[in-house]
Amino acid sequence: MIQLDSVSKRYGRLVALDDISVEVRPGAVGLLGPNGAGKSTLIKLLLGLVRLNGGSASVLGYDVQRQSIQVRQLVGYMPEDDCYFAGLKAVESVAYAGRLAGMPAIAALRRAHEVLDYVRIGEERYREVQTFSTGMKQKVKLAQALIHSPKLVFLDEPTSGLDPQGRMKMLALVRNLAVEKGVSVVVSTHILSDVERCCDAVLMLGRGRLLAYDTLDNLRRPLDESYHVRFEGQAAALVSALADEGCQAEELAPGELRVRGPSDAVSGRVFRSAARSGVAVRQLLPSRNSLEEIFLKAISENQHADL
Repeated sequence: MIQLDSVSKRYGRLVALDDISVEVRPGAVGLLGPNGAGKSTLIKLLLGLVRLNGGSASVLGYDVQRQSIQVRQLVGYMPEDDCYFAGLKAVESVAYAGRLAGMPAIAALRRAHEVLDYVRIGEERYREVQTFSTGMKQKVKLAQALIHSPKLVFLDEPTSGLDPQGRMKMLALVRNLAVEKGVSVVVSTHILSDVERCCDAVLMLGRGRLLAYDTLDNLRRPLDESYHVRFEGQAAALVSALADEGCQAEELAPGELRVRGPSDAVSGRVFRSAARSGVAVRQLLPSRNSLEEIFLKAISENQHADL
């Protein structure tokens, strides 16, 4: 679906993408990373809207630099920012996107009604888009991206500005596109839970670098059999009691331990050890999966870079 070979992009001294090589398979893929990770730059590069500084990239077999028109004929793009003309009704805005894609006027209008039905915009389609709520505007943008029946759709922060109910509806539409309609989808977001709800694979960026690309099932696997324990009391007493229970404890910070032991009995041993040592356990959680660990590390690196 997408192939990147040593792709780099700079804006002056800012390195937006740093030597990325990856082959992305069809399906629903989450393009995940904190703000400033390079997600929007990567999408614009794949659409042929910005030039590479190094490497090569192709989408659906077409070179993004030499064949950008062919790429844009086969893909849909839902930008993060609003993109409508004031005064146009929703159905007119969507049909206009079809005309821009080369569709005849009548075919574009007919198809506009079909995709507006799909995104669940009813009689509101005859209202001007600027009167819509944020959720309705997002649906119009999705309809514009779908009107020419693309094989691949890029969605840049599709849940931006939505309330929880609106977010769930948008993610359900995205999932339906990939599963029921057979359209490959790349969802760019900084929200981990959104990717987990609608995607099968994750491509994660951090400060312009590729941090991970794998299926969600693989990335959700726990890093190990350890538990994260938050407590109040004497760490030494708890560590000693845990050792008597056959568990290994590593102090992470004041009031925090990582505890390893038999996977089917750690929680019970932690609470018995706490009771014997006079320590109060405030939180006991399984170790993070690798996806969460990579994501949190990327956020931390971005925050330190901004300081």
